[in-house]
Amino acid sequence: MKWMENDFLVKGEKFTIIGLEISYSKTKIAEIFSAIDIHVKAILKYHLVFDFAFMAGVYPGIASLNIIAYQKTSNKTLQKILLGFAFFQLIAWGCDIIENCYLLNWLEVPSGINHFELYHSVVFAKWIIALSGAILAIPLALRRNKA
Repeated sequence: MKWMENDFLVKGEKFTIIGLEISYSKTKIAEIFSAIDIHVKAILKYHLVFDFAFMAGVYPGIASLNIIAYQKTSNKTLQKILLGFAFFQLIAWGCDIIENCYLLNWLEVPSGINHFELYHSVVFAKWIIALSGAILAIPLALRRNKA
């Protein structure tokens, strides 16, 4: 979906999904969503809606990697951590859904941007849980034998 970002232009300037998620201020997001033309708005909506389908692969995939890694280790503490991260992917998935709902609502009513701190907390929780689960699980899942 990264290829769509080439079309994310407002007043001749590019904006990014990661910027909307992490680095743009409330004011900047309101400015972008207020000035966005109908073509770019449609592409952004498509991106956000398609992301719901993408989520259905990503978070269960990370959870699966954690289960594979769980099965390849005999360290009980590590197994508990891996199992925890597998289940935590449900939380990350929920956070991603909430994030997209915020962005879709704000896209429709840019003057209605609210709960911005909560939005950022949800986004950071999503990234921390998903990346931590993947970073921990991938090397362990790629191992051949139980440790």
